[in-house]
Amino acid sequence: MNGTIRASIKPGLEVHIVLKQDQRTGKLTRGIVKDLLTNSPQHPHGIKVRLTDGQVGRVKEILTT
Repeated sequence: MNGTIRASIKPGLEVHIVLKQDQRTGKLTRGIVKDLLTNSPQHPHGIKVRLTDGQVGRVKEILTT
């Protein structure tokens, strides 16, 4: 599942995000969602989240439902 719809992302989900510095390469980082930072219901590049380890990026893939 992709991460462009805010309603499908909840704290505690395991996701792949792309960090700001990795946007050119597309390198994905795996983690658990702590906070949702995007307020709009959807975003074409992915919903911005903060992971439990403090990293911030846009969700590219939801690994657990």
